[in-house]
Amino acid sequence: MIVMKFGGSSVANAERIKNVASIVSAYSAEKPLVVLSAMGDTTDHLLEAADLAVKGTVDIEKVEKLHFDTAKELGVEIPAIKSLLDELKTLLTGISMLHELSKRSRDYLVSFGERMSVRLMASYLEKQGVPAKFYDAWDVGFISDSNFMNAELLEETWENIPLCLKDYVSGAQKEIPVVTGFIAKDKNGVITTLGRGGSDLSATMLGAALNVKEIQTWKDVDGILTADPRVVSEAKTVPEVTYEEAQELAMFGAQVLHPRSMIPCRKTGTPVRVKNSYCIKSEGSVIVERHTGSVPRVTAITSVKGVTIIDIQSSRMLGAAGFLAHIFNQFLKWNISIDVIATSEVSVSLTVKTEKDLSGLIADLENVADVNLKKNKAIITIICDAAHSSSILSDAFSALAKENINVEMISQGASKVNVSFLVDESNTNRVVQILHSALFN
Repeated sequence: MIVMKFGGSSVANAERIKNVASIVSAYSAEKPLVVLSAMGDTTDHLLEAADLAVKGTVDIEKVEKLHFDTAKELGVEIPAIKSLLDELKTLLTGISMLHELSKRSRDYLVSFGERMSVRLMASYLEKQGVPAKFYDAWDVGFISDSNFMNAELLEETWENIPLCLKDYVSGAQKEIPVVTGFIAKDKNGVITTLGRGGSDLSATMLGAALNVKEIQTWKDVDGILTADPRVVSEAKTVPEVTYEEAQELAMFGAQVLHPRSMIPCRKTGTPVRVKNSYCIKSEGSVIVERHTGSVPRVTAITSVKGVTIIDIQSSRMLGAAGFLAHIFNQFLKWNISIDVIATSEVSVSLTVKTEKDLSGLIADLENVADVNLKKNKAIITIICDAAHSSSILSDAFSALAKENINVEMISQGASKVNVSFLVDESNTNRVVQILHSALFN
């Protein structure tokens, strides 16, 4: 048994849905469970409709047209979608009367995208002669807390999923389950969404709870690559990465699974394979607990633009206990996350996303230290085996020195698979290209 997860771009229109159906059909002997996101820009269109409703106008034309046109092109009739659209209109009418959109209502609203997506896919698979049955996430046991817009799945979900899908697991049910990603219900039966990486989390939770052979997440690239192919044309597929390496890649800009979605599969050791929906014969990349062969010196290079360096220095705090605690408490107070950090006894350099409003934080920090901001920076991260960090850094800095590029800050993570440094944002792509050439060629 396998889990196959397809994102919004994979089911964006009738042509893409037909492609996904052909992939699912090709893997039917593997006993798949399919997890889907909403079609294309549906979630954005739903939120646009909500904004209009708050102002007093009910309009679902974009959502309605996309799904009706797609159903027509696929040659399927789906009364359930008409029913869902009527329900959506009723919800938006209520929002328009209240002129308010609560987090709870927002979760209910965006759930319509995934719910319509699975109904379209199941109907089309049936038309193609592939037995299929759609499920909303709560039908297969997904129970969350009530933290709307960013809910967490409850422990009982682990027990619910095998019970709800026991007929498919045993072979008594022949229809392939097509399940909504991203959504769940709390114990009161209220719809919730799982926040960032929610559809990936749905897929890994299903796979881990059922102890499947592997979880497949289908994208439009050939697995995990050594660099962004839009930046480095000669980027290569990485055959195998560990969960830890994949988490670091995702944290520092690569389009891999969201780190929180890897928690269930790490718990059970279930492998995750990143596949290319445009080339189904390709093996892609597999994410595992630990490398099955030799550990590569360098796995990949990623970048994150739009970064600000905050340099904090205070000789007044020399030898004083609690300097770092005081610094970090200010970030906690202003709810600002730190990405990369380097520190000495009386100075700290760290990075944050540039779009954050830093005025309050800086004012508080200046009460105990001198603060200097450097904007328009980028984080370059080398995912590697830190046992070879000296040779890796030697090759990297030699290559950068030849091109007269200066590094402003460096940090080696406690994970031992990550070395990050800061450069001017204008040099980002050039630095990635230089490093890829030096470390892979």
